[in-house]
Amino acid sequence: MSTPFNYKHLYYFWVVAKEGGISKAADKLDMAVQTVSAQVRELERALGYALLKPAGRGLVLTDAGQAAMQQADQIFHLGENLPARVRDAVSSPTVRLAVGICDGLPKLVVHRLLLPVIAEPNLRLLCHEGELSDLLGDLALHRLDVVLSDRPAPVNPNIKLYSHALGSSTIAWYGTVALAKAARKDFPQSLGDVPLLLPTAHTAVRDRLDHWFEQRAIRPRVAGEFEDSALLKTFGASGMGVFPAAEWVHDDLLAHYSVQRLGPCEGVTEHFYAIGTEKKVHHPLVQRLLQPAL
Repeated sequence: MSTPFNYKHLYYFWVVAKEGGISKAADKLDMAVQTVSAQVRELERALGYALLKPAGRGLVLTDAGQAAMQQADQIFHLGENLPARVRDAVSSPTVRLAVGICDGLPKLVVHRLLLPVIAEPNLRLLCHEGELSDLLGDLALHRLDVVLSDRPAPVNPNIKLYSHALGSSTIAWYGTVALAKAARKDFPQSLGDVPLLLPTAHTAVRDRLDHWFEQRAIRPRVAGEFEDSALLKTFGASGMGVFPAAEWVHDDLLAHYSVQRLGPCEGVTEHFYAIGTEKKVHHPLVQRLLQPAL
């Protein structure tokens, strides 16, 4: 079957769209403006739709152009990874696992979730941290094998995503010896009298913590809010405030930070998920991560 369009034409269109204009794309490609323009027109002719339209001094994508750009992104990002994949395949028997880590997920929990695979011989583990929406985009482009998150993937009509529950943990309050001693009397109401460190609202557990305070008529004295869970615990260990943490990693928490458990955050649970693009997982290491949930 003949190819309906030339991939070189698609590449030139992709560069034009990324650069926002034919002149900028021509400079990047070190080609004549007329040549780049002609290549894009050939692609439009082959597809039967206009892909770009004027906007001010530049160009923007039409609806057809946006659809073409989404496919081109996947094609050329996969192409960028091809040399490394081939090199890895012939140079050493490495087992590659690219993991996206939602920035709201506690780092000690991430380590525990990855324990089933980190002893794999010749493992090459690639960890990328970021916001869930960005990670899911990379997952859809096959830059990641799996995403670890504190919430299931949102419904997206354009991408089929599957959320696999890995487990959950109750939450407890932790602090330095001095803060724990000050807050033990009349706990948990005492949490309104000591400084608190909380995760920011981008984490799934923050809404549950706020609701927990409301239910008990506690007005928290928030001394700090942190996107990074390790940073929150570091400041907590320095005595800046009492903080919540997953009891699932209680022993690791006490081993890494000079803190004590103050008491439970009853009714608040943190959940952990592995998100992938396959209902039936084929990557052997992702299968191993999911084993406790299967």
